Amino acid sequence: MSILVVGSVAFDSIETPFGKVENALGGSATYFSISAGYFVPVNLVAVVGKDFPDKYSSVFKKHAVNIQGMEVVDGSTFQWKGKYGTDLSNPETIYTHLNVFQDFSPKIPQEYKKSDVVFLANIDPELQMYVLKQVNKPRLTACDTMNYWIENKKNELLKLLKNIDIFLLNEGEARRLVDEPNLLKCGKAILGLGPKKVIIKKGENGVLLFSHSSVFSTPAYLLETLKDPTGAGDTFAGGLMGYLRKSGRFTSDSEIRKGIIYGTVLASYTVQGFGVERLSGINYSDIQKRYHDYRRLTRY
Repeated sequence: MSILVVGSVAFDSIETPFGKVENALGGSATYFSISAGYFVPVNLVAVVGKDFPDKYSSVFKKHAVNIQGMEVVDGSTFQWKGKYGTDLSNPETIYTHLNVFQDFSPKIPQEYKKSDVVFLANIDPELQMYVLKQVNKPRLTACDTMNYWIENKKNELLKLLKNIDIFLLNEGEARRLVDEPNLLKCGKAILGLGPKKVIIKKGENGVLLFSHSSVFSTPAYLLETLKDPTGAGDTFAGGLMGYLRKSGRFTSDSEIRKGIIYGTVLASYTVQGFGVERLSGINYSDIQKRYHDYRRLTRY
């Protein structure tokens, strides 16, 4: 019982009003894997350079993440540097050095090709489709995206969505994808593009879930201490998918809603530290405690 995830592993340098960090372990697949690893083992497919340190590999292994599919090639690991102002939802990118990630062509190990749960983290939709073609009839597929792909590879993204069960994107991406300012109309329009469920992430304002039979809205977890929002969306996806894989009830709206709460809880830990520092320092009992706190918070 495991999850296959394909995406980026990176070094992140981040500055926010609450501090900064250099060359922290980051990347979409990193946050997802550590988060999902609290529920089930994760098989990671990614690429890093020869500069990737053993201490970061140990973080993955500590959290039940199998890195057999993480290629180590000549060159430098993907690097991103960003700076946040008071608007923590909109970082300024100082630089993006793709390095070895620029030529990433995901090769799914033979033992991963029977994976029945697949998460396609934020990469080129052509690569996301390429991964799906290598996997033998998964029972649950989900993916994330970003504005760059919506603007530059929309046709490829639309083809991918016809093969996706759960599509995750943030509110800005949702509005851009269907050219619609109203999020309720956005969700319904995106469902018409092919995915069975659509999850719109609204940052500190929570999450919207759309299916063909219902709409579900839930707030974010309230926090007094927040340091760095980087990776919160990927962490959320990991908590959601990890819970669903553990549950095994992939099509149940009630289980997906419960998974959304677990994703929200995991994301609340990520934003309390820089990089994966806080997320990787908790245990399952911490997650359960905050999950029950959240239930009390939203009970009426």
